[in-house]
Amino acid sequence: MTSEIVKEAAGIQTVDAKTEVTGGELVVDALRSLGIRQIFGVPGGQTLAINDAVYDRDDISFITTRHEGAAAVMADAVGRLSGQPGVCLATTGPGATNLLTGVGGAMRDSSPVIVITCNNRLPDLGRDDAQSADHLALFRPLTKWVLQVADTRAIPRAIHEAAIRATSGLPGPVLLDFERSALESKVPVGDVDFPFTGKAITRQVPGARTLADPAIVASIADEVLAAKRPLLWIGNGVQLSGAETAVLELAEALNAPVITTFNSIGAVESGHPHVFGPLSRMGTAISREAIEDADLVLAIGNSLNAVSTSRWQLKLQKVIQIDTDAANTGVHYPKITTAVTGDARSVVLQLTSELGARSGLADAHRSRKEWMDSLRESKRTFWEAVEKEDTAATPMSPIALTAALRAATPDDAIIAVDAGNPGVWSHMWEARKQGRYIKPVGFGNMGFALPGAIAAKTIEPTRPVIAWLGDGSLGMTMGELETVVREGLSICIVVMNDQGYGNIRQEELHYHGERYNGVDFVETDYAAVARGFGIAAFRVDSARQLRDAVRTVLSSGKAGLIDARIDPDVSVWTHPLLTGKA
Repeated sequence: MTSEIVKEAAGIQTVDAKTEVTGGELVVDALRSLGIRQIFGVPGGQTLAINDAVYDRDDISFITTRHEGAAAVMADAVGRLSGQPGVCLATTGPGATNLLTGVGGAMRDSSPVIVITCNNRLPDLGRDDAQSADHLALFRPLTKWVLQVADTRAIPRAIHEAAIRATSGLPGPVLLDFERSALESKVPVGDVDFPFTGKAITRQVPGARTLADPAIVASIADEVLAAKRPLLWIGNGVQLSGAETAVLELAEALNAPVITTFNSIGAVESGHPHVFGPLSRMGTAISREAIEDADLVLAIGNSLNAVSTSRWQLKLQKVIQIDTDAANTGVHYPKITTAVTGDARSVVLQLTSELGARSGLADAHRSRKEWMDSLRESKRTFWEAVEKEDTAATPMSPIALTAALRAATPDDAIIAVDAGNPGVWSHMWEARKQGRYIKPVGFGNMGFALPGAIAAKTIEPTRPVIAWLGDGSLGMTMGELETVVREGLSICIVVMNDQGYGNIRQEELHYHGERYNGVDFVETDYAAVARGFGIAAFRVDSARQLRDAVRTVLSSGKAGLIDARIDPDVSVWTHPLLTGKA
């Protein structure tokens, strides 16, 4: 049920007025007033006041997961795709600690999440109660903000503040730790003040854009015009700011290439003539060639962190770094970096305008033609090599798998990619629509793709959704196959099966020769496992079979799992299409 308080909140379901309301009902009312429609989690005794408040409502649902870690990932995926805070919930102690890995992924990749933990009753805190844990201490290093809520009347204000903190500035997760007594107590309706208007709170970055100092913009315009081979390396800040179009317009004005971090795959379309793919600790041969040739890198919304720069071993000649967070700029390459603090879209538009007024822009544009032509030839040669991969070979190469999956996937599909080999080979994913690719980058937390795909399908039910993961990550989230069935979600699950933690195995081989251990699994038929959950499943050995199976699953309108047997000897550490070394 919902209280009379929220009758004025636009679009919120209302029922007969009540004279009293529980703290659990206030939590649900407050979340719904923000436009939130799903809570992901595992119930426990301490959460029941919230679960009971959801029971009689059809405008918000509780989606039970088989592990709290999956709930945190689902909330993260909602934040990444919608900009609105995803919400995950767990009981005290082990329930809360199980959330931590997924919350860390949201923190490192700037995804807005409201984490709700439900603690013991106020009189029992600190008295060795069951499952007791200090949630604030546990979550503080992996969140933007933590708050313990002990007063029922304070619940609406606490949730409102949590949503603002999660979405403003650099987005990220926040924690609300509710004492059970605050959730179960009742208060008179008239004693509660809701600070809501009924309007959903989403990312606040576009609402408060920060301009750069005009003198600094004029100075960096001089540097960009003087550069022979400037390159734009865009990060997640471009997507958070909505700067995708502005970046491409700047690249066209300068006649300069664009590459992306992993976190901004899909920010710009791969087929654009100025786009040359992603780069992180690994990349494609073409993105690596572009950045190695560049004499000036414009790092836009790009923190230049360890993942992107191979722990700062990447050699750069000169950097202009544009970031909304002054603490991120000029930190990692201080001797060669000009730091510019400001919103990515605003500063890019300022720079484009400044350059447009310069008489030397046309000459600079022409001077880069030979370099751009050379990069485009390398790009053409790269994709020709990909197309030559044998689609009938068994077991299939990861390159052939990636190309076949791309060929069978509609352009408007959302693809949730896991850490490990799927993530690395997704360097070769052709992004044809903006904002359709999600992957754990900064934290690299395995077990992301399946829960991420579940969340994507709950908020985008009409859009095709692909979960692309390895057999290692499937082992960590296999219980969520039951969630897929229970929720009736039509997800296509593609499992790269190399019978082990394949990426780590290849790294061991690369650095230690024929010495590796702890990475091999027994032979497992994941298609048979999926059928045990009631999911249609296929076992394929070639890329051609994979392509046909993906199309079959997507056209069925039901969930399907494809156990794809890949060649474990094709290594991301040595393949020339990634290293550029034949």
